[in-house]
Amino acid sequence: MWTHQHLTGICHLSREDILFILSRAMYWRELLEHSPKSSDILSGYSMVCLFFEPSTRTRTSFEMAGKLLGMNVINFSLEGSSLEKGESFRDTVRTITRMKADVLVVRHRASGIPEYLATFLPCHIVNAGDGLREHPTQALLDLLAMQRTFGSIENLQVAIIGDVLHSRVARSLVLALKKLGNKVIVSGPPTLVPKDVEALGAVRIFPVEKAAEGADVVYLLRIQRERQEAGYFPSLREYAQFFGFKENLLRQLQKPAVVMHPGPVNRGVEIEYSLVERDVSLIEEQVTCGVAVRMAVLEILLREGKVR
Repeated sequence: MWTHQHLTGICHLSREDILFILSRAMYWRELLEHSPKSSDILSGYSMVCLFFEPSTRTRTSFEMAGKLLGMNVINFSLEGSSLEKGESFRDTVRTITRMKADVLVVRHRASGIPEYLATFLPCHIVNAGDGLREHPTQALLDLLAMQRTFGSIENLQVAIIGDVLHSRVARSLVLALKKLGNKVIVSGPPTLVPKDVEALGAVRIFPVEKAAEGADVVYLLRIQRERQEAGYFPSLREYAQFFGFKENLLRQLQKPAVVMHPGPVNRGVEIEYSLVERDVSLIEEQVTCGVAVRMAVLEILLREGKVR
């Protein structure tokens, strides 16, 4: 039984909650293979996408998910808004919800913003990424892609490689995988793999070649160029040489593994150019699963979740 008004983090979901979302997402994922693929199941509901950080995949995915379900979708633009005139963030979001939006999808550079909004706004809040904390729908779409590939989302071994320290994607994914009984290994430059990730249930293993041994999934995280400037590793070239995933490493693995990446991909840095579009890559499937998962989340919140 679904009991949540909002989706602000994987940390609030039970194993049963995750499986329930995935079951509905699987339904919508199959629907996406056919045209016409629209539904009027959420006709009459409104969603506002409030993004304070750049986004292509997540924002477009939510917009498409809402429209495919028959919703009215409004994209809030920071440029030209009253925030530039000095209005407070709290007053801005309260004004938007007083226009009777049913769902507010928010991405913000500050950790905890979706949780904060959920304490006082009279609508459903969906976290589209908050600071370094969580990105729950990314983790859910990753699980759906794995489930479609392996037939199950339990008892897998997943190696997450890259900038774990600054990754909300990694945090949500580790939480979700562990709740479903999977083994999670993290690796990358030691400066970017914090020891406290072990508190989430992951195991730190170096070097990346050893971390990838026995993995069903090799999940690569995007390296942000500002990390190089901050001195976490010498250069992008050296990162690619020592921590990037290459064809020869894939061939050396004990068993076949699939490659995943949340995007956008820095080809030739986290992953060798040729691997992005290979059969072993689930990167494009992740994008499609993103639409299906967000359709499922919107459907469940509006049909099962009760707003006070």
